[in-house]
Parts: sequence; C-alpha cells; structure tokens
Amino acid sequence: MDFRRALVVFAHPDDAEFLCGGTIARWVSEGTEVSYVCATDGSGGWNGPDLGRAEIAEIREREMRHAAEILGVADVAFLGFEDGSLQPDLLLRKAITREARRSRPDVMVTFDPSVRWMGRGYINHPDHLAVGDAVLAVVACDAPTRPQFPDLLEEGMEPFKVRSVWLATGTDADTKVDIGATMGKKVEAIRAHASQIENMGDFDVDARMREWGARAAGDDDMEYAEAFRTFRLED
Repeated sequence: MDFRRALVVFAHPDDAEFLCGGTIARWVSEGTEVSYVCATDGSGGWNGPDLGRAEIAEIREREMRHAAEILGVADVAFLGFEDGSLQPDLLLRKAITREARRSRPDVMVTFDPSVRWMGRGYINHPDHLAVGDAVLAVVACDAPTRPQFPDLLEEGMEPFKVRSVWLATGTDADTKVDIGATMGKKVEAIRAHASQIENMGDFDVDARMREWGARAAGDDDMEYAEAFRTFRLED
C-alpha cells in the first residue's frame, strides 16, 4: 500500500510489534513514515514482587523506544494513562485526536475491538478493546470535527479527516500483508521487550511468530502474513 504517513495506536509497549511489526518494517522499507502512539505507561506488565509501577514504566518505555528504532519508526508518543485502567472515554479520545491531528496520517492502525477472544485460549485485554473503540470514535467523529475539543484548536491542532483505518485482526480479514521479508525484524523488535519475554515464561518468540504468521497467511501465496480489516472512509 502506498501510504506516506502511518499512525499506529496501541495500549501497551510491545503491542505494535506483536500485532503488526512485520507490516511496520515493510512499510518503512517502502518509504512510509510510521509513528507510534502508546496509550498506557505499561506499568502493569510485570508480575514479580521486586518492581513497582514507576520502575516498570521506565523499563518498558526504554524497551519500546528500542523496538521502534529497530523497525525504523519515526516518532513515539506516550499518552501516560495507567496500564490496566483504560476506558474509551473523552479523555482517551481527546489524547488520540491530538496525535492524529498532529501527525495527519494517511492511515491509522489499531486493534480490532470486535475481537473479544480467539479460540478458547485467549481473552482480549480490556485496554486493547478500549483503544480500538477510541480510535474508531476519533476517525468517525473527533479528528475531523471542528466543534469537537475546541481547546485543541487553541493548540493549533486543526481538524483532520483520516481516510484509511486498518484493524489488526484474527477474524474476517480483507487484507493480508506479506511479511516474509520482514519477519526477522518483527522478531528482533519483539525481543527488545526483554521484560515482557521474561514475564511470559517459556515463550519461543521466533517459533511462535512464525507459527502465527503462517496461520495468518493461510492458503495465500505467502509464507508469513499479518491480517487486517480495512476501511476507506468517504466524505
């Protein structure tokens, strides 16, 4: 896809790499300027007794910036909401609207908020659902509407219509991106989140990502893929 600017919005450090790290690496290699918006501080991402939320947040921000550098992401913004507490309310919507108006992307990428579980082994995190719902509200209402959040106008954030939205999904995908050439970058970027990999126990990043990528590719003529439900918004 020929996007000049992409804005990837997610809940926690490491979400973007797991969801669409191969696509990000591919877009960057093709000339797309990719920016990140991380909604939370990541402070809930450690189950050990030895670190408090402030320490965890500091570690995860450092890991996030390293992962972004590996993929070639141009800019990383942290909204600073507490991990585990997100709601798709006006506070979150306004914060994301500010970033959308600031970066003025050709496409926004986020979670598919309709995916509440996958199979019988995974229930989606409520922060993921909140971000997905908030982004849909931003593109449908908040970013392009002048009366919405008038104080953003005082900051110089003029309304902006986002034309394309891509929801990373495991169901009902209409678009697959071939990440055969960028799977290695995806794996490297995920490994940058060392605290999370440690927290996940016996988790083979390379094997699991190749398994997931092959499953997403399905019967299509590609080895590994990432899948999306996409929208092209009309006036």
